[in-house]
Amino acid sequence: MLFHVAGYLKHNIASLNVVHYVSFRAMAALLSSLGLSFICGSWFIKKSQQFFKSKARPYTPHTHQLKNDMPTMGGIFIVFVVIMSTLLWCDLSQVIIWIALGCLVGFSLIGALDDWKKIHKKGGISARLKMGLQLSVALLVALSWIYFVQPSDQLCIPFFKNFNPSLGFLFVPWIVFVLVGTSNAVNLTDGLDGLAIGALLSNFGTFSLICYIAGHTALAGYLMIPFTGTSELAVFGASLCGASLGFLWYNTYPAQIIMGDVGSLGLGGVLAFMALACKQEVLLAIAGGLFVIETVSVMIQVFSLKYFGKRMFRMAPLHHHFELKGWPESKITVRFCIIAFILSLLALMTLKIR
Repeated sequence: MLFHVAGYLKHNIASLNVVHYVSFRAMAALLSSLGLSFICGSWFIKKSQQFFKSKARPYTPHTHQLKNDMPTMGGIFIVFVVIMSTLLWCDLSQVIIWIALGCLVGFSLIGALDDWKKIHKKGGISARLKMGLQLSVALLVALSWIYFVQPSDQLCIPFFKNFNPSLGFLFVPWIVFVLVGTSNAVNLTDGLDGLAIGALLSNFGTFSLICYIAGHTALAGYLMIPFTGTSELAVFGASLCGASLGFLWYNTYPAQIIMGDVGSLGLGGVLAFMALACKQEVLLAIAGGLFVIETVSVMIQVFSLKYFGKRMFRMAPLHHHFELKGWPESKITVRFCIIAFILSLLALMTLKIR
């Protein structure tokens, strides 16, 4: 909104030209979402204590039973803050912003339905329904992006500057796979206070920067990455960074509120969309390596139990394995977030190593 207001007034107030710089609006969006989180966070937690009391997940360490009746569905707060900051600072004439918001809201609604049933029923929605809804939202996002933006179907491979294979008819299934896979991977990681949101914070920062670079002709050409015109997503990504940082203020150990599936599914989905939009979705496997490791640990555990009758880990996902080994929850969270930060830096380094 302010971007368009400044456009009308810049001829009379020259200083408003600064609002048209992506870098300025990105910093303003981050601070706005962070400030809004601080202003409204305590109020939302009080309301959540009345309406959104969580139940401890089954098959988790016994210490998690202490988290019964903790306020949950904090993802609603994150989504609200991101939407407000985006509407305030983004260029709303760019359709990719609306697709990103649609992706965030779509996956978040699935998580909200699942959370609501967990609170008021014995369990959430069925795995089949949940996956069906995720596939439907991902397909809608994929088709909208292809129809309105018409992106290249080439796959950008890290470390190779001249190897960009075309996906052809596999492009839509690939988009759906990345969206659904990342959304579920973040959901699996969301098991300790501050863990998922801490890891997401470094990833949102990484892909906000990459979206800015990929939307800058000179920078994209210098680094030999595809020019995708996604600089405006850097402002959107900055809103996600600010909202995540603000939520971490309340979610750090011991948490005052839990993000819930409404947050983890929505934020995982929109992270994947940012990576797809700047044509660096393969790089997401590096920057989001922590989410990959957590997901693979579950797959290994299930495979080992099914075919060998043995557990490879004391409990899956991996963070629960370390809990049962005696690591304090806060130590696991901090160390895993450090790993996520290192992986994000390694992902950025690959942009130059080609």
